[in-house]
Amino acid sequence: MDIGNRIFTKIDRPAKELVEAFRGIPSSNINDMINRLYNMHEYIQLQNPTKFKGSMVGTAFTVKCPAGDNLFCHKALDMIQPGDILVVDADGTSNRSVLGEIMMRMADMMGVAGVVIDGYVRDRDGLNTLEMPIYARGITPQGPWKFGPGEINVPVSVGGQVVFPGDIIVGDEDGIVVIRQKDAPELAKLAQEKKATEEKAIAGMIADIEAYKVKHAGTTAKRMAGMTVPEYDQSYVEMYGL
Repeated sequence: MDIGNRIFTKIDRPAKELVEAFRGIPSSNINDMINRLYNMHEYIQLQNPTKFKGSMVGTAFTVKCPAGDNLFCHKALDMIQPGDILVVDADGTSNRSVLGEIMMRMADMMGVAGVVIDGYVRDRDGLNTLEMPIYARGITPQGPWKFGPGEINVPVSVGGQVVFPGDIIVGDEDGIVVIRQKDAPELAKLAQEKKATEEKAIAGMIADIEAYKVKHAGTTAKRMAGMTVPEYDQSYVEMYGL
């Protein structure tokens, strides 16, 4: 049976202009507009923050490999295209790295838009010289096996999210959000509007903090309308005698 040991060579990639529509939009703004359900867990962290700044935006090229084995990651580097993001389900293992500086540098020089691994990497000193964003669970010096099996361009589970080949991936210093192609046109518009709204709010706060405080209090009152919340004109210690 081929399941668990197969390669799909075709990806239905979205149009470049659709992918680029998300560049510069914070991952938080995007995730807010999809009901805060499509961000990866916080343990998938940026491993080279001293070098990478800005947005990671690209198309998911997925790999599923056994814990501690990177043979199919090597094969993926022979297939991946500029603008893709290498998304690796490495079973979350922490006792072996899956990629290190040599493979990462190769990806960077090939124009890969980023690497996201549900697993560990190594060679932090080298990674910190690369501008390509690198996300993983953490760092370990222990190297991987190269035995296989594995799968390429299949749905994978990374950071608590299912990622399909061709999904749009957006990352920044906050984290990573996953976008389905079908949802992308409408979501790009909504996320851009959300970003503009937040920028306007910040500008208003800077211009007149007192006016902003009044507006904020009014918004809070509306949100709490209908709630019964008693207020006590004494401290907690006074009430409980602690």
